[in-house]
Amino acid sequence: MNIGQAANASGVSAKMIRYYEQIGLIPPAGRTHAGYRDYTEKDVHVLRFVRRARDLGFSVAEIDGLLQLWRNRRRRSADVKRIALDHIEDLQRRIADMQEMAATLQQLATCCSGDDRPDCPILADLEHPSAAAAKEPKRRRGAVDDRGVGKRKAQRG
Repeated sequence: MNIGQAANASGVSAKMIRYYEQIGLIPPAGRTHAGYRDYTEKDVHVLRFVRRARDLGFSVAEIDGLLQLWRNRRRRSADVKRIALDHIEDLQRRIADMQEMAATLQQLATCCSGDDRPDCPILADLEHPSAAAAKEPKRRRGAVDDRGVGKRKAQRG
């Protein structure tokens, strides 16, 4: 099947499929005589795995590790559970961070009169953060965290 069909069957966009191949998360698809990507049901199965892991918030690097464990029939389920529990801890930490941000913004919005005057405590806080907000910035994990994936790509290359 072509990349569009694989995208529809897996729920992963064609752009993301190309990206995952480029970074080495998934192996490159076979090619037709005309040079088009040709995906198998096995490829779609792997893409569905990746999609589900992304839906659960795992980073690209974490998914790479999960794929390795998934392919290793000699794996220990304890290794998989450790990754899941670490991820839960990270999610809970991020939820707490977001709740803290929401509470801060709520407090700032409450202090803002929201009228025609230029005075705005929200902008004032962004310009000059309070002592509590000026502490060291927290690490924010983005949508793509590719630590460790480059090593896999080099090994496959």
